Amino acid sequence: MAPTSPAKNPLALLRQLEWRVRHAVENVLSGEYRSAFRGRGMEFDQVVRYEYGDDVRDIDWNVTARLGDPYRKKFIEEREVTLLIVLEDSASLNFGSGAQSKREALLELAGLVMLLGAVNGDRVGFVHALPGGPVFREPVRGRGAILQAAAELMGRAAPAPGPDSPEIPWKFVARAAPKHSVLLWLGDFPPRPQPDGWVVIRRRYQTMGFRVDDPWERELPRGSQIAAYDPSAGRLVTLDGGSADRAAHAAWREKREADWLALFPDPLSRLVVSTEDDRFDALVRFFHMRMRAGGSRGQW
Repeated sequence: MAPTSPAKNPLALLRQLEWRVRHAVENVLSGEYRSAFRGRGMEFDQVVRYEYGDDVRDIDWNVTARLGDPYRKKFIEEREVTLLIVLEDSASLNFGSGAQSKREALLELAGLVMLLGAVNGDRVGFVHALPGGPVFREPVRGRGAILQAAAELMGRAAPAPGPDSPEIPWKFVARAAPKHSVLLWLGDFPPRPQPDGWVVIRRRYQTMGFRVDDPWERELPRGSQIAAYDPSAGRLVTLDGGSADRAAHAAWREKREADWLALFPDPLSRLVVSTEDDRFDALVRFFHMRMRAGGSRGQW
């Protein structure tokens, strides 16, 4: 498949998606939480005596040691949530064995999440990591401003084929949004070590990862030969489909999954969809799972 071009009219596409988002927030996702990313985005209020059933993570150990009895920090919920989208836009996302590339599907996911933030009154910004350098848009509030930011992100041209990988400026990202913000990392997530500073990022932010898989990534098609476009190299490649190719593919898939789980060990912090899935339905199911688990594990 040839590299994808930017959406011809991303703003029109976003407006088409917006009615589904509003319907979901008002009907399907309403009641249990104010925002799709509600949770430990909290502002410190005061220190109070710890009581049975309180979250042990909130214990103030300094005060507890000084007074001899357990005390915890009390928080009040912030009026808004800040959502920072980090889109790792690699050339490999241009692959697609069907009607849609991984990049197109991933951008749609990013747009849907940004629309959720707009409907819920949150602040939304993004870091678009490209081989030639990142683009940053600071978090903004309001339907119009967020729609414009989402349209800008979705309308950017895909990276040209080549071996260069996008570099995410993690040191900058660690200061780009307030503490306890939601950081949503979207990308291809090839097998690789965790980035430097990821532990710090996870402490500062509530982290989530979204990935889109092509059906051929999950299982190679049956056949004696497999022809596919390699977007990283910018050329067609042919696999013989034999046992060696399938064994190499299985090893790659296993390593990729292991590294993915290491980045996002909590099942409620990661989402994987196929280019053939309905992304909005997958997103609604994802948040429903978070809602059901929220009472016992803490919500965002």
